[in-house]
This record gives sequence, C-alpha cells and structure tokens, in this order.
Amino acid sequence: QLQLVESGGGLVQPGGSLRLSCVASGAFTYYYTIGWFPQAPGQEREGIACISSVDVSPNYLDSVKDRFTISKDNAKNTVYLQMISLEPEDTAIYYCAAKHELSASCLLSTSAYDYWGQGTQVTVSS
Repeated sequence: QLQLVESGGGLVQPGGSLRLSCVASGAFTYYYTIGWFPQAPGQEREGIACISSVDVSPNYLDSVKDRFTISKDNAKNTVYLQMISLEPEDTAIYYCAAKHELSASCLLSTSAYDYWGQGTQVTVSS
C-alpha cells in the first residue's frame, strides 16, 4: 500500500519561493504517476502539476507553468514541487496524489488518482 507524506509548506511573503516534497513509502515511485493538488478554503481541490512514471514527463495548469516546476527522484522515492514568485492566491493546503500506472503522460483531474497524502499548508502573505 502506497503512503504519501508532504512537507515543505509554510508562511512566505509574496514573491517568495518554497519547495514542497512528497515522500512515498510502501512502493516505488517509478511505477506511479504523481501530482500536486492545492485546495484553498472554500474551493475544490485542483490539479496544478503532475509527472508521469515513464519518461517522467510533466504536465502543468497554465496558470502555474511559468512559476512551478515538478520533478521526481525515484532513488529517493520523492516528488518535488518548486514554487517561485508566489502570490497570495497560491495560499492553500497542497496535497500530493499518486496513481499506479506505467504511462508517458499524466492527467490533472483529481478523479484519476488513487492515493493521497495529508497535505501541507502554504500561506502567502505579507
């Protein structure tokens, strides 16, 4: 059974940067597509970035593709989300999620994922 634990969230000023980590245990991330899904208060959880298992190809929501970078280190069973130029609108709980598949592409839909972490809070405020 795959388990996911997020970390790296915190309070940051507008324009600042954070790097989130999603550490997997119980299985190898090589066989999983993994994505990041922030959920702001009162809003639905939304996919912003994912990375496929095969070819490690990323997919981004247009609103973040110039500011956020997703990467995967299979040796460490960890997926990262590097965030720069953060805005107050980025404030949310950030969840990582995984789907067991061998695929060269990935989807940003929450319904495509089977395993979820507990989330890490990101607050962007001056």
